[in-house]
Amino acid sequence: MTPARPLAGLLVIDMAQFLSGPSAALRLGDLGARVIKVERPGEGDICRTLYLSDTDIGGASTLFHAINRGKQSIALDYKRPEDRAALLRLAGHADVVIQNFRPGVADRLGVGPAQLRAANPRLVVGSISGYGEAGPWAGLPGQDLLAQALSGVMWLNGSAEDGPVPVGLSIADMLAGHVLVEGILAALVRRGIDGSGAHVETSLIEALIDFQFEVLTTHLNDGGRLPRRAAVDNAHAYLAAPYGVYRTADGWLALAMMPLAKLAPLLDLDLAGDGFADRDAIKARIAGRLTAETTDTWIGRLRPHDIWCAPVLDWPALLSSEAFKRLDMLQRAGGLTTPRAPLRIDGARAGASAGAPGIDEHGAAIRREFDL
Repeated sequence: MTPARPLAGLLVIDMAQFLSGPSAALRLGDLGARVIKVERPGEGDICRTLYLSDTDIGGASTLFHAINRGKQSIALDYKRPEDRAALLRLAGHADVVIQNFRPGVADRLGVGPAQLRAANPRLVVGSISGYGEAGPWAGLPGQDLLAQALSGVMWLNGSAEDGPVPVGLSIADMLAGHVLVEGILAALVRRGIDGSGAHVETSLIEALIDFQFEVLTTHLNDGGRLPRRAAVDNAHAYLAAPYGVYRTADGWLALAMMPLAKLAPLLDLDLAGDGFADRDAIKARIAGRLTAETTDTWIGRLRPHDIWCAPVLDWPALLSSEAFKRLDMLQRAGGLTTPRAPLRIDGARAGASAGAPGIDEHGAAIRREFDL
């Protein structure tokens, strides 16, 4: 089936580095937009050498390849007047420009949102910062772990006796990229109505605060009480027993929310008590019982009674499962195996199969095309 390309014909200029901004440009590219990545001459995006492991593909990290697939590359040095002028001319042809400089840097270089929109009033500029454009945190490094630390999200993970536990993914970067895409698409819809451009802004900290809106709303309307993480197999600081992840005889089992009276006879346990007030004691009894049988045994016993449970899979188990294969989520892109876009439009999955570009790989052709 032909990939879904609802944004075909749109030109996106990706001036961003690392993860958050490039991930937003990736999503727009997966939806059919043409994405031109602007990199520094010689060294390119710092993400090219930001290694998650010792795996190197064509002189760049797997992370760079994954998050910049399907893009074209041109090298420009904004400190050089001729390159800055070329960027502004390129922006004059674009629909979207994405940036993630530290606050004030793009303006000082002469390529900030105001300068770009002066070159093209219909342009939608998307900006991601670490902590907003002003305030006491504005100058801090916009790095994922640091944003997690400041956001409060670390205090929701782990069990009661643990220290703060970070999420083992770059969630601030990825969430900020998704939030920016939402704003950009909304601005493009408005432009289609009244012709006006826009400056869309978000930050890592705002994305993480929004990510916690459910539990923060509870905190803000519950007398300011802090949630108490379970001492036994915590999975959600606010939810009652049996909610958690438990060891079995051969693995792990996740149990979601359910009436204790429904679960108790299936485990041959007395689970009398209040799921909130007696959470740790009840979960300790459940934990002791579940280690007696294998994960599959418990799944086979619990699921027929509509108990919400699931085995905890590692990546090999996920990737080999029939359910995963039916999703058709993997693709080859430039010699790299990587997940495809997580949505389908009219039955067709969005996404681009071209690999990531070399530094300035398309620079000469882009200069000719746009008379830069």
